[in-house]
Amino acid sequence: MRVFHAAAGLVIVLALTGCQRTSFGGFGSQDVSAAPAPLQAQPVPSVSAGQLPDPTTSTSQFPSAPTGTPAGAPAGTQVAAATNALDVTKESMVGNWRVSSAGSSCDMFLTLTNLGSGSRGGTRGCAGELTAMGSWEVAGKQVVLKDRSGNPIARLYKTADSRFDGSTNGGQPVSLSR
Repeated sequence: MRVFHAAAGLVIVLALTGCQRTSFGGFGSQDVSAAPAPLQAQPVPSVSAGQLPDPTTSTSQFPSAPTGTPAGAPAGTQVAAATNALDVTKESMVGNWRVSSAGSSCDMFLTLTNLGSGSRGGTRGCAGELTAMGSWEVAGKQVVLKDRSGNPIARLYKTADSRFDGSTNGGQPVSLSR
């Protein structure tokens, strides 16, 4: 009987030991030294008030429309390519183009494969800003050539069948033809 009482007592002790609360630093830990220090307040810059510039007289952040003499125009006649631009579709742009820019020529390839906000494109043998071309898009009557980050680098307008004229952001004239 003693063994039975001893075993029963041991079972009760073990059961009561299992009910004790133990903590190993997890949730509910009372170790305050491990808490992060409070953040320090930072100064807030003051807000200034003032009149915005008149939008009709300030300079625009966008380049002006390129001007040039389209193919077949009389010599000496400067015609704004944007004013006389013909309608253009994205599908009509796909394929190989011969590029003339800054007195040199190179090749441009345009696809319909999506790349960011435009379609994939590229150049071979070009110089200047056009070496960074990675994509393009049609926006209204305008073809926008973009760098690999999606920033516009040139804007072109359809001036004749299979011919586009415009300029780079740096002001260099650009012409595409087939």
